[in-house]
Amino acid sequence: MIRIKDDLYWVGVKDWELKKFHGYEFTTENGSTYNSYLIKGGKMTVLVDTCWGPFKEQYLEKLDNTIGLQNIDALICQHTETDHSGAMTLLREKRPDLPVYCTAKAKQFLESQYHMEWNCVTVKTGDKLDIGGYELTFIEAPMLHWPDSMFTYIGGMATLLSNDAFGQHYATGYLYNDQVDQSQLWQEAIKYYANIVSPYAKMVKPKVDQFLGLGVPLEIICPSHGVIWRDDTMQIVNRYVEWSSGYKEEQVAIIYDTMWLETRDMAEALGRGVTGAGMTAKVINASKTDETHVMTDAFRSAGILVGSPTVNNGVSVAMASIMEGLKHLKLQGKQGAAFGSYGWSGEAPGILQTRLEEAGVKIAGGPFKQLHNPTREELDKLEEFGRQFAEGLRQV
Repeated sequence: MIRIKDDLYWVGVKDWELKKFHGYEFTTENGSTYNSYLIKGGKMTVLVDTCWGPFKEQYLEKLDNTIGLQNIDALICQHTETDHSGAMTLLREKRPDLPVYCTAKAKQFLESQYHMEWNCVTVKTGDKLDIGGYELTFIEAPMLHWPDSMFTYIGGMATLLSNDAFGQHYATGYLYNDQVDQSQLWQEAIKYYANIVSPYAKMVKPKVDQFLGLGVPLEIICPSHGVIWRDDTMQIVNRYVEWSSGYKEEQVAIIYDTMWLETRDMAEALGRGVTGAGMTAKVINASKTDETHVMTDAFRSAGILVGSPTVNNGVSVAMASIMEGLKHLKLQGKQGAAFGSYGWSGEAPGILQTRLEEAGVKIAGGPFKQLHNPTREELDKLEEFGRQFAEGLRQV
């Protein structure tokens, strides 16, 4: 156990070796943590969330050796995804009587995932639990990022247990935000937001406003992954509000795949134009770049240009995956266009343009089709479009 405050402890697991999350969709170069918390009240000792299943034996053994499983009076399940609830089945074997405080949707999900009955006490926003000296207030947070999600505020500690919100997939030897490399922390925070939370951006500000409307003090935010926010705690809250409101930087993501370097030449010409207008160009080969990072760059960009050669009357496999990912992000306030080379049919740019629109991107030109290898003159035209495109983004 690691003390956070008097009567509040971190009892989680650090997964240093984790490199992929959500199956193989999310890349976690810096590992992750499964944050679990223990609150000792005068009347009750409460465990908040557990850990991923592969760690359940060592997690519960450590918990038993430090606090004693029989001394836990209740479990709060803020979210049932298995990286949070994976140790609950073994805990249930050892403590079948243990009450589980959760949302109604979480009760449903626990039963459907594990095919067993739970001693659930369902709660909704505003419900409270007096544990002796501290009052816990439950706040439903549906779609941040599952329908079952909720927060727990610890009255008397000025602490919010925020579940997946405000987290990062980031394993470190430290516990707090002010102890780690700040550039690495913020890169992990925005990567986490872009790939996991951004599809539900519309839920962020109303939930933040609802919490702030409670008028309670806030000193610490304890998320379910990564470091705890204790220094300038509101900075991550403010970033979430900013990121959820059509966020964009002075950057254009030029995402492409290529077979014989023709589409690459087009992408690089567009990049020269963007750079010439004084805006950052991120020229990204989709087949050679991790998709988690591609999605993060797309989220951060004001403009998105996508390119593919025509392959069997369609787009490349890599770009098909990218376009599906962009659609999942539910992008706001971005502009874009499509381009690509072809040999005889040339459908790819048109397909990409349609999929950009489906992803919520406003079309600003194109699609640009190139028969085989572009000439110097044709590359000059693409470079000029890149320049005009970047200048147009600045005027929005």
